[in-house]
Amino acid sequence: MTVEKSCDKDNRFVLRIEGRIDTETSPELRKIIADIPLDSPGVIIDFGSVDYISSAGLRELLICRKRFADDRMEVINVSKSVLEIFETTGFDSFIPLKMAGADLSEYLKLSFKDFLKTKVIEAGDREAVVTENGSYTWMDIDMGAQIIASDLARMGVRRGTHVALCGVNSINWIITFYALQKLGAVAMLINPTQTASEIGNTALVGEAAYLCYGEMVEMKGDETFVDDICESAGIPADHRYSFAGSVDIKDRFKEYPEVANSFDIAVDPDDTVVMIFTSGSTGKPKGVLLSSYNLLNAGRYNCEDQTLRSDDRMCLILPLFHVFGLVAGLIANAMAGSVICIPRDIRTDTLLELISTQRCTIFHSVPTMLVALINNKNFESEKMSSLRCTIISGAAATEAQIKLFKQAMPNDHFLSSYGLSEMAPVSISEYNDSDEHVLHTVGKPVRNIDITIRSFETGEEMPWGETGEICIQGYNMMTGYYKAALQDQSIDADGWLHTGDLGYLDEDGYLCLSGRLKELIIRGGENIMPIQVESAMSELDVIDNVRVVGVPSTFFGEEVAACIKLKEGAVFDETLIREQLSSKLARFKMPTYIEVYDEFPLLGSGKIDTVALKADVIGRLKKRT
Repeated sequence: MTVEKSCDKDNRFVLRIEGRIDTETSPELRKIIADIPLDSPGVIIDFGSVDYISSAGLRELLICRKRFADDRMEVINVSKSVLEIFETTGFDSFIPLKMAGADLSEYLKLSFKDFLKTKVIEAGDREAVVTENGSYTWMDIDMGAQIIASDLARMGVRRGTHVALCGVNSINWIITFYALQKLGAVAMLINPTQTASEIGNTALVGEAAYLCYGEMVEMKGDETFVDDICESAGIPADHRYSFAGSVDIKDRFKEYPEVANSFDIAVDPDDTVVMIFTSGSTGKPKGVLLSSYNLLNAGRYNCEDQTLRSDDRMCLILPLFHVFGLVAGLIANAMAGSVICIPRDIRTDTLLELISTQRCTIFHSVPTMLVALINNKNFESEKMSSLRCTIISGAAATEAQIKLFKQAMPNDHFLSSYGLSEMAPVSISEYNDSDEHVLHTVGKPVRNIDITIRSFETGEEMPWGETGEICIQGYNMMTGYYKAALQDQSIDADGWLHTGDLGYLDEDGYLCLSGRLKELIIRGGENIMPIQVESAMSELDVIDNVRVVGVPSTFFGEEVAACIKLKEGAVFDETLIREQLSSKLARFKMPTYIEVYDEFPLLGSGKIDTVALKADVIGRLKKRT
């Protein structure tokens, strides 16, 4: 037996034990426990590498429990075989135990179809999803998926059929996703916040033959909205299927015995089963082809990086049509056996109530949503005290925001991350990382991911600390874009995916973003990274948020335009802002224009729609000339 002793962030002693705890080794364990001060905040004993505990070992745990009787002792990562020893002796009745999580690597050999089957075998009666209308177990999800798969099969959906899946987050979205996986169809995940023509045009890019739809933001109860989608996409009228919230799949469970043994279609983990679309903010969206193997690999490591456990509960506001929501939300939680809580809407009152009543522990969001929650008149730190992990997505948080979040949610761990539809996640900060790393980097490369930084002029690899294009490859990389021309495929002849993002690796191996290659502003021959200007401006007291874009200039080619949102109660004083920036920015980087906005246009993923914002700024400037 070996024992590694350390302390966690709450100053609790952590004993990681490896080997057997028996008559020979238990005296050593007693000495180690005796050395822990009685006024210690607590003791966590990690059994992740313990394969046997004897009666002598159990006695030492009994003594430890006596020393730390007021719920300050816990044994975690207990295997099934060791749990049987606790149960046989009755020690499980007074020693707080937590089971070890599943071996996530076993899931990687499965298709989504077989993954769902495995979850039913492992934990069929376990709660998986909670909605305002009740909770759903894995058995409920499987039964519902089987029934919907039967409906779709009768309509003609087969292995390889392209099916557009469009709707806001809901239990029916999840069940329909798994139904498509049972049939071996390709689930095309489409943004439900778009107009009918935009949804239809996206479906057309992926050549959707069918449309499965739930609530869509612009639909507003008008069924002609669906007609317009199908007309734009060329989808026949009888190839549409509604999974709207008014449909309660539990009402149809009596049909399950008739279809229970249907669909013995073999689906390989490497088959293409999901198509996710790039935002299309620069024009026509591209369909990213992904397999179960890609996504389950991504989910496996994201589950570990979030430190997800079976007793976690996630408040899910990440959109499931987006790769981040699919991986960090649906897949990672399914792997961990934790519960997903889907709010009826994303109003701050709704979210505060859900997080508080469900005691949610995981909540990933954009900085603006976190600020809005804290600014809600009903906000109390206690309502969000259960949160322990938040990946900040969509945009980087400022230093002032991170301080605000930590003050308001002191129990939470904030992580920064980077990914894209073609491959996500790429990097993520560590659970106990420093504020410096969370603020100024997007973490370290995910395990089994390779990152290289290439000169965007010569293509040569850049040394650490120098900016270039971020190029990546790894197990969760897409197959390619559906029917895109060869020159438009982002994977090069050596297998590297060219992201179009600029950044550098620091000496500790952390990835730092510098901006988008296509967002680079070239003013009179000088290269200006928008993120550099944004970083300087975000430090000013009056600015709540800022986005910098390049606008046309007859003389310089491009000029710098800063779009800002002021903090509540702040007054716009352009002269003062320029004075404060003069010591932070070189003269050629100073914004030529500063435009004030009440709100920024957003993409469905929650990110600022830079293309729409740039068009608006250019329109404003033209009106003044």
